[in-house]
Amino acid sequence: MSNRYGQSYRNGGYGGLGRPDDEYDPFGEGYNSSNDRYAQPQQANPRPAPAVRNAPPPRSAQRERGYETNAERQITKVLELIKQEWPAMCENDCVPVQLALQLLDNSSVGRAHEYRNFQKTHKYLQDSLKNIVHDYHQGFNSSIGTFHKIQGSIQTSQKKVRALKESLATSKTALCTTDPELKKLHATSRMYDDVLQTLNELDDLRAVPDQLEARISEKRFLTAVEVLQNALRKLRKPELDNIGALSELRSYLANQETALMDILVEELHEHLYLKSPYCQERWQGLSKHHSTSDGTFTDSPAMAPFHSILDSIDWEQAAAEDPQKNPEADTFSYINLLVEALNKLGRLETAVDMLKQRLPVELFGVVNETINDIDQKHPSSLRGGSSGANGLHMYGQRETRMRADVIYDLLWTLYGKFEAIAEGHRVFHEAIKALIRREGAGNNSVLLGSFKELWNLYQNEIRSLLHNYVTTDADVYQFNSPRPGFGVNGKTDPSREHLFKFAEADAKSVDMATEYDALDGIIRASVPGLTSGSRKGLDKKGSLIVPRSEPVTARKSAVSGYGSMQQNSGTYKSLVEPSVFNMSLLLPPTLVFLQRLKNIVPPGSDLATSTLTSFLDNFLVNVFQPQLDETLGKLSDSVFGEADAFQQDSEWSRVARRPIFKGTTAFHTVVTAFCRMLGTIPHDQALSSLIITQMMRYYDRCFSWFKALVTKTQEGVSAQALRASAVMALEPSDIREIMQKLWKAETTDLELLEKEASLLITRTNEKKLEVSDIIQDRDTIQSLCLLYTSMKWLSVKVLGMRHITRNETDSSRASLPKPEKKRWTLLNDPSKAAAMDEGPVHLPMTQETVQQFDGILSSYEELAATALRTLHMEVRCRIAHSLHTALSPETAPYLLDQDVNEPDPQILSLNAEMVAYDETTTRFLREREVAFVRTGLGLLVNNYLIRNAPMVAPMNARGCGRMQLNILVLQQNLKNIEEGVDLVRAANYYELFEKGPDAIVEKAKDDAAAKAQDGEEKGAVAERDVNRFSYDELKALMELCYSEQLADPERGVAAQAKRQMAERLLKVSEYMWQS
Repeated sequence: MSNRYGQSYRNGGYGGLGRPDDEYDPFGEGYNSSNDRYAQPQQANPRPAPAVRNAPPPRSAQRERGYETNAERQITKVLELIKQEWPAMCENDCVPVQLALQLLDNSSVGRAHEYRNFQKTHKYLQDSLKNIVHDYHQGFNSSIGTFHKIQGSIQTSQKKVRALKESLATSKTALCTTDPELKKLHATSRMYDDVLQTLNELDDLRAVPDQLEARISEKRFLTAVEVLQNALRKLRKPELDNIGALSELRSYLANQETALMDILVEELHEHLYLKSPYCQERWQGLSKHHSTSDGTFTDSPAMAPFHSILDSIDWEQAAAEDPQKNPEADTFSYINLLVEALNKLGRLETAVDMLKQRLPVELFGVVNETINDIDQKHPSSLRGGSSGANGLHMYGQRETRMRADVIYDLLWTLYGKFEAIAEGHRVFHEAIKALIRREGAGNNSVLLGSFKELWNLYQNEIRSLLHNYVTTDADVYQFNSPRPGFGVNGKTDPSREHLFKFAEADAKSVDMATEYDALDGIIRASVPGLTSGSRKGLDKKGSLIVPRSEPVTARKSAVSGYGSMQQNSGTYKSLVEPSVFNMSLLLPPTLVFLQRLKNIVPPGSDLATSTLTSFLDNFLVNVFQPQLDETLGKLSDSVFGEADAFQQDSEWSRVARRPIFKGTTAFHTVVTAFCRMLGTIPHDQALSSLIITQMMRYYDRCFSWFKALVTKTQEGVSAQALRASAVMALEPSDIREIMQKLWKAETTDLELLEKEASLLITRTNEKKLEVSDIIQDRDTIQSLCLLYTSMKWLSVKVLGMRHITRNETDSSRASLPKPEKKRWTLLNDPSKAAAMDEGPVHLPMTQETVQQFDGILSSYEELAATALRTLHMEVRCRIAHSLHTALSPETAPYLLDQDVNEPDPQILSLNAEMVAYDETTTRFLREREVAFVRTGLGLLVNNYLIRNAPMVAPMNARGCGRMQLNILVLQQNLKNIEEGVDLVRAANYYELFEKGPDAIVEKAKDDAAAKAQDGEEKGAVAERDVNRFSYDELKALMELCYSEQLADPERGVAAQAKRQMAERLLKVSEYMWQS
């Protein structure tokens, strides 16, 4: 009883603790006997078992005490009482027998005294259970009925299982019995199943052509490949090999497999090379937003950056088709889909090879089409320049702007296409790379090497464009490969001269049209869906499908056009005249494109982004620099060789304050243009040296011109002999040093002027000036003035270009290190080329080169100074020569018999020449230079007439009057030339002649007394006083006074004159030396 009811109590039952009264067991023994029936389901949740149907769910009753019944509250209190007073009864390992023995034990350790409490608790528990039974007796009754039904169902199932077991045993016995007929039936059944399956497969295969054509027409190539491969897989089954009706289908599907690969490759070409209309928006957006009106680069805000597009593509998942969308609308996704289709078709490697083979032709077509479009867009009359200038035309600002518009439009459009093509190839590369990674095929360089090939072709195309627009000679650049019909050396191959060429075929002839129709019919019959009836006038705009035949025709024409282009010219058509000045327009877009291409090059590829500009270095050194040298030399030759190069520029007032040579203006324009262009390309000292060389050439040319101007031209004179003024201006001498000091002096230095005049008189007296020593042509004087102003102006302008750079790059010197690749990034600013005609111009030079530059500036300055010294000395030589002629008795004797009222012709001629000379210098030179030429002319005339007075002997009083008249005429003329000039000293000198020898002696006495009175310091000044003369001057005048008697043929007269002259000279010497 303890095991049964104890277990029941531990599980929440209500029997087994002893029943003192039968009223607590209303079900009697039947209830106890059914304890196993009811107790088992109550083990999981014993308390709420009596109220399963009528009471609320036990858990909700525990959560919400407001819904508990009285019986439930009573049983809860009983349980709590048991837990408090009889906790041992609540333990899982409780032994009721132990507790019963304790209740019967009356000893001190027993619990017999608690027996009544135990009975009360037991009675309380029985009452609570009775109340529970009364509340939930309906549920118990229903459970009993349900149990009987379940028991009946179980018995029925047991009977069926027994019957099934017997049936299986019978079947096993029957199956173990051998029956040949059954085996035949089984074989026949299997054969019929195979026939039915074959018929179903034939049914499916019959629908394959229509399905395949439909998928191809819808551009759903992944599905088309699956359909084709499933069909081919079915046809390869052995059971279909003997079906002859499938041979035509096999041939069709085999052809369709090749055709599908061709279609996929053509679709790739359509989108990789921007032939599809869905690609137009991409490259047009790139080219449109590459540049603004001033040629600067900007990004399109409306176009997604390429790197974000790459990031948005899930390369880890295979491409999947979306029937609801146009697959071609997204070019990059479409390329990925085509790669997936080619891979499933098993022709991916073949397709990559075909792409590589056709890459040069496709790129040539892109470039050629772009050039033709730009050619039609810009009229020839609005491109600036003329084709006959041979690249030597110096463009104006307007012509440069027009040329820049054409070149920028061409390059931005072409580079926009190139960038879009590169993006397509990058997507193609990434798609193949992801495919290889997903399939675990390793790094297949055959499939991933197309990007380097693309870059090599880009490099060739860019180099070709630079050649076309920079080099002026047509044969400077040729394609690397020989042209069709030509040998390796460029000559015509006689054996291939008459070969058939597609370009020569007439596509509109009747025979050609017939052959095309027959070919089209064969293609449509063999490979339906390939041509789509495009030759029958299918409207391309009305269908999403691009006809397959038209791209083929277009490609044929492109290929033939490529061949014909090579056959005709070997290069692209030039839209503007080639010139080295185009380099400043070509480089900025090219550098922007190369910079953006670096972001497109796939990482980890065999193409290093740091080498993308290396071909430009090669081009600059091997092509551009020789072309620049040649062009610069030709331009300089054209400037030097012009007939009016050393004539006055009619528009000199626009660039200078004084007239200059036309050739100087032109040469400065050339230098400025080249310096502006050098500012837009990477610095290379070799390029700066080219301009410095031409500057030295121009100095040599100007110096040669100077020597031609001052070389004697009369017959019988050495061809190398220079005129006297040029010799004194060029050769080192005291006169040259004095002239240099006079030019540097800030104020008039009379002492230097006296010394210069003295040295000149001494030199001309020692070596007589000939007519050939004097420049008679007024234009020559004008040319010397222009030479001075031109050299001064050019030296100032060139000095403003002086700029020392830290970049030591010099490609002409192999010993120097190669330039860093970073030098191209410094020029990644297209606005430099746009602002060509604005801002200062600099010629970048190193510390070594700037010494040559400074030497050239010094040469310009020295040549200008030489020309000015020549002008300074030329007028003085002219005065000395004219006065020498006028004082010579052979030309104009001064021993006259009658008075003369007219000045000598030589004096009048000298006056006219000095006036003309002054007018020329005033017109061309500044005031300082004019003052340098003028100052000292009167002093020279005074000194010359006095020092060379002995030349006029013999002279009488009438001859002296003639001399006074000449001096007066010269003085009046010099006053119009030199400010504050007079010839009083010369006039007073010859006035003493008229007064006689005694007046000379008296003059010496007065001068000696005045000198002694003034002292030594004032005596120095007195020596230059107009009223004081030196001993030599008075001695010469005394000899001139007795020259008439000394020349008398009678000896007595001459002897007496000598005695008188000696006496008076002795007195003069006594007075002069005493002072």
